Order: sequence, then structure tokens, then C-alpha cells
Amino acid sequence: MTTKKDAADAVLAAKVRLGLSWADLAEALGAPLVWTTAALLGQHPMSKAQAEKAAEILELPADVELALRLQPTRGALESAVPTDPTIYRFYEVLQVYGPTIKELIHEQFGDGIMSAINFRMDVERVPDPAGDRVVVTLDGKFLPYQW
Repeated sequence: MTTKKDAADAVLAAKVRLGLSWADLAEALGAPLVWTTAALLGQHPMSKAQAEKAAEILELPADVELALRLQPTRGALESAVPTDPTIYRFYEVLQVYGPTIKELIHEQFGDGIMSAINFRMDVERVPDPAGDRVVVTLDGKFLPYQW
């Protein structure tokens, strides 16, 4: 059986081979860019219709289409501390600013957390004279602790 990881590898290879962007795929599937990218990388299950459409566009076999529909084991890091420089920088941001984020959430909302389930994210490029900026927006529902 094809695993979610194998399916993600097949998606990446097909995407490059066919010259498609993540935005192209999201538009074709009629789904948000970040969700589509995460789903095709194995982090969300796709509906049967979405997986069939993705497999058709990417010219992938039925076993990959089935794997895209499976419930994932979420979390894509292969080590506790990521080694990929792009992913590591987010780890570094959370090491430096995590306590600040936590304090500000508690001060502004109370005792609780930001949901990663009821969640949206956006990544955009913003021109800047000193060098283009990467703007990442994390938008999660506040979930209060209930005792």
C-alpha cells in the first residue's frame, strides 16, 4: 500500500515534471492554497472527489489517489529539532518568541490556547526596499481551558 509519505513524494515529482505551482493545484481543486499544499504533502485527508481530481491533474495512479484520502499521522518533521533551514527558522522564532506569544494570548484572551485545528494560515510576499518580506499569518480560534 502506498503511504502518505510516498504519495507526497509522488505529488512533488509530478508537480515539478508538469511545471505546476501549488496555486495552480489549489485553483484546480477549488480549495485554499495552504490547505491544498498541506493535504498534498500528506498532512490532511482529501475527499474522494478532491483526491481523484488531484490524481488526474498530476497524472498519478490509483494507489496514490487512495493514499491522499487516508487519515494522516500529522507532523512532518523527521527530528525533534528540524535541520532544514527554512523550517528551522520557524523553530527558532518559537524558541525566542514562544513565551511572548503565550503571555500575550493569556493577557488578551485568558487561560487557553490557539487552536491548530480550527485554523487558517497565509503566506505572502511583501515588497520592501530593504529586501522582500515573508509575511506568515497564523489565524487560530481561541480555546479557553475549562476546568
